[in-house]
Amino acid sequence: MSFVSVFGVSVKNSVKAAIAAVALVIVLFVGALIYILVNQNNAASVAESGDGPQVMREGSHVLDDGGEGSVTVVEFLDFECEACGAFYPVVEDLREKYDGEITYVVRYFPLPGHFNSKNAAIAAEAAAQQNRFEDMYHRLFETQTQWGEAQESRAELFRSFAEEIGLDMAVFDESVADPATADRVELDLNEGERLGVSSTPTFFIDGEPVTLQKWDDLEKSIESAVNGDR
Repeated sequence: MSFVSVFGVSVKNSVKAAIAAVALVIVLFVGALIYILVNQNNAASVAESGDGPQVMREGSHVLDDGGEGSVTVVEFLDFECEACGAFYPVVEDLREKYDGEITYVVRYFPLPGHFNSKNAAIAAEAAAQQNRFEDMYHRLFETQTQWGEAQESRAELFRSFAEEIGLDMAVFDESVADPATADRVELDLNEGERLGVSSTPTFFIDGEPVTLQKWDDLEKSIESAVNGDR
């Protein structure tokens, strides 16, 4: 075989390799461009549909409705969280003090480190389906020291609370077993995470997160909002 023929083959192979490389670059570029455009379109669709994370949604559990023009306070809570338990009486005092001036909303945020936090939230959601959310809310916090930090299920104890507050137990059991009830709890949890919630309790006032450094920071923030200073 002559040098020319060998050289010719070599040149042809180099050209083919170069063409293949250029083609690969073009494919990758087009793919990246399509990815960017699709994600931009998806982001635009979310923005237009208003389906981004919301501090309060239709169907969120409202403990107090202050009416039009009231300050909206939203708490993401975990029924097993000791800090939430410590804030519970503070929150109850504030609800009474600002009755008619605030709309108080509760959302679930069961932390993974608490064995029964999701069980408690499911019990509360099952009670909510019988319009008795607040009764279960009180019962869970008032008894937190009895079941908090347990490393085995306390679902039966929560069921006894449902009996004590007079729920239809057949309906309650069906609600607890229904995956849609757990999905409702997860909806709050997932949206809380998208809003930046990472611990409990986390409070929002009129859509803005509250920074808690002292016990009276929540009251000061509510008072400021009620007075129009926020």
